[in-house]
Amino acid sequence: MDSFPILTALFLMTAATWLISFRRRKSLPPGPTPLPIFGNMLQLGSKPYETFAELSKQYGSLMSIQLGSVYTVVVSSPEMAKEILLKHAEVFSSRNKVQALEECDHNQNSMGFLPMGDKWRDMRKISTEHIYSRQSMERSQELRKEKLQQLLDHAQKCFEEGRALDFTEASFITSTNVMSAILYSKQDTEFDSTATKEFRETVYIAGTVHGLPNYADYFPILRPFDPQGVKRLAKVYLGRVLGQMEGHLRERIQIKNQNPNGPKKNDFVEMVVDSLQAKDNKLTLESYTHLMMDLYTGASVMNTGGMERIMKELISHPDKMAKLKAELKSVMGDEKVVDDSKMSKLPYLQAVVKEAMRFYPPIVLVNRQAESDLVVNGYLIPKGTRVLINLWGMGRDSNIWDNPLLFEPERFLDQKIDFKGQDYKLIPFGSGKRICPAMSFSSWVMHTLPATLIHNFNWKLEPQDASDKEAKGMWNGLPTGMAPPLKIVPYKE
Repeated sequence: MDSFPILTALFLMTAATWLISFRRRKSLPPGPTPLPIFGNMLQLGSKPYETFAELSKQYGSLMSIQLGSVYTVVVSSPEMAKEILLKHAEVFSSRNKVQALEECDHNQNSMGFLPMGDKWRDMRKISTEHIYSRQSMERSQELRKEKLQQLLDHAQKCFEEGRALDFTEASFITSTNVMSAILYSKQDTEFDSTATKEFRETVYIAGTVHGLPNYADYFPILRPFDPQGVKRLAKVYLGRVLGQMEGHLRERIQIKNQNPNGPKKNDFVEMVVDSLQAKDNKLTLESYTHLMMDLYTGASVMNTGGMERIMKELISHPDKMAKLKAELKSVMGDEKVVDDSKMSKLPYLQAVVKEAMRFYPPIVLVNRQAESDLVVNGYLIPKGTRVLINLWGMGRDSNIWDNPLLFEPERFLDQKIDFKGQDYKLIPFGSGKRICPAMSFSSWVMHTLPATLIHNFNWKLEPQDASDKEAKGMWNGLPTGMAPPLKIVPYKE
C-alpha cells in the first residue's frame, strides 16, 4: 500500500496545527519565554506580585505568563484594569478554581468563587441587605462602638500595667467579635486568652488556605497526590470553621422548634432560620453555612494586615501621627471612641487609610478568568485564561503615582480619589459586579479601630518589634503564612 498520501496528509495536518498555534501565540500579549513543562513558574519566588511588577516594565501592562499548564495574563495599569473589570466585566466575571476549595464543597458554595448565577446573586443580596448595607451598618452602630470601647479598655489595661498591646490580636478580636455578634449574638474571642490565640490560627488558615501555593493547581497530574498537603490542610481548617457555623444554625433551629413563639433575636442567624422554614429562596442550610464562613473569615482575617500597616507607618512617621492626632482631637474632642458618623469631618484619617490601601492592598492580585475568547487592546485573551490584576505593582508604579515608595497621605488631600471601585488607580476591593461586598465593613474597621487607639494614647513599637515583619509570602494574592504579631506600647505625655 502506498503510504505517500497518508504521510503527506499527516504532514499537512501537523503543519496546519503548528501554523495555527504560531499565529495564536503571535496574537497573545507579550511575555517572557516559558520553559517546557514549568513555564515561568521558576521565575516567581514567594512574592510573584513583585516579579510581575518588574517583568511588566519590559513587557507592558498586558503580559503573558505561563504557570505550569495555566496560561495567565497579568494586568498592570489602571486603563487595562478598567477594560477587564468594567468594559468586559461579563467575560471576566468568574474566578479560577483551586484544589483547596474542593474540600467540604466550598467551591460550590462560596460566594467569592461561585459563578454569577442565581445562587451567587441570592448570597450577595442577602449578605448586602443584612450585613453590609447602609441601613444594616447603621443598625449595628452601637454594637460596633461597644466593641471598640472594649478594645480601648484593653489598651488602658496594657497602659496601666506598663506592657505592650498585641495589636494584631486586638484587631482580630475586635473584628471577630463584631461579626460574631452580628451573625449569632455571641462573642467568640477574648483579650489575653490562650484559646483565642489558637482560634485565630484556625480562622486565619481557613480564610487563606486557597491562597497557598499548590503545585497541583498548575500541574493537574499532581492533583491525586496533594504533594504539599494543601488539600488536607483545607479539609481540617475549613471543616472546623464550617462546623462552628453549622452548629450555631442548628442550635437556633432547635430552639425555634422547641419554642416557636419565643422571642426573636435581631441577628443574621434568626433571618436564616426564618428563611429556611419559610422556604422563600433556594439556599439550603449548607449554602448558608458556607456563606456565614465567608462573612466570618472575611471580617476577621482580611482587615488585620491593613490595620497593622496603618499603625506601623504612623508610628514610623511621627509628623503624620501628630497631624492625625490633631485632627481627631479637633473633631472628637473628649469622645473616646471614634464614630464613623464623623468620618466626613476627618479628611486626613481618610487620606491615611487610602494611602495604606495604595501601598499595602489587602489582596495584591485580583483574580479573574476569561469565559470566552476576547481581544483586549489588540491582543487575544483565550477562553479559560487566568487574569491577575497586580494591585501591588500598580500601587508602586511611578507612572501612576508620584514618589510611590513614600508613605504620603497628603497625596489624597487634593484629589477626589476613592477606593469604591470607580477610580482604577485605587481598587483594593476590586470593581464591578464582583467588588468585595464587605467593603463597608472593612472601611469602618480600617478607619475607626486605629483612630480610636491613636486618639486616646501615644504609641511606640515594642523594641523587638522595630524590624519589618511580613507574612512568609503571598500567592494567589493572599498571605501564605502568619507574620509575627505587631506589638506596640501605649504611653501618655
